[in-house]
Amino acid sequence: MATLDDIVSFLDTELRIKEVPDYPGAMNGLQMEGRQAVKQVAVAVDASLPVVRKAIESGANLLIVHHGMFWNGARMVTGATYEKFKIAMEAGLAIYSAHIPLDIHPVVGNNACLASALELQEAEPFFEWKGILLGIRGRFEGSLNQLVSRVGEVLGEDPHVCSAGSAGSAGSGGSGEAGIVGVITGGAGSEVVAVRESGIDSFLTGEGPHWSYTEAEELGMNMIYGGHYLTETGGVKAIADMLSEKFGLEAGFIDHPSGM
Repeated sequence: MATLDDIVSFLDTELRIKEVPDYPGAMNGLQMEGRQAVKQVAVAVDASLPVVRKAIESGANLLIVHHGMFWNGARMVTGATYEKFKIAMEAGLAIYSAHIPLDIHPVVGNNACLASALELQEAEPFFEWKGILLGIRGRFEGSLNQLVSRVGEVLGEDPHVCSAGSAGSAGSGGSGEAGIVGVITGGAGSEVVAVRESGIDSFLTGEGPHWSYTEAEELGMNMIYGGHYLTETGGVKAIADMLSEKFGLEAGFIDHPSGM
């Protein structure tokens, strides 16, 4: 039977937890101790109270998430925070989180999973941030309309789209070529200017501020907002498959969408 220490050691090494920079609130790695004997794993995007409840109800004693327990910073251990800690500890549920390390992994990362599903050609890392390359770019063989349709199929919902029209090299409306596509999952919409300067014709991310839409129009770059949650489900699902294969564990995805 796999132990918690074995799994944590494997994930820390595979995801380069100690090497990859991140936001202070990410606190990547094992965030809550649990039982050493891991019988079942649950994966999810967020370590919210409803997700913790669902993980316990499923019989899992290890929960792996993308956004961890301290995503909103330090807070009083009262109310829902107290309840989350209490029920997790009483159930012996360990909680492990990986944010940027999971985004950028070349195989099970959120960006890699999405780029692979979209069948981007000559895919390669791009967009320097704190000494690492945060996203993936590649050429999409088809029009913007075809890319948008494919994104909708992969994510399960139609994305919100800003078509650059005839401006720049992004093509003419939705019928124009999608060209070089940049993928940075989550909330990277505010990086629209720097992404365009990286030679991207169509930028796929989760969400962005209101001004990112008008900025993309003026820059002549197509912008595809797939949803913060939906663009970041691929990585944890891939981790579940990886752990099932390596350790022979039952691992399931807990779907708790935010609609954002």
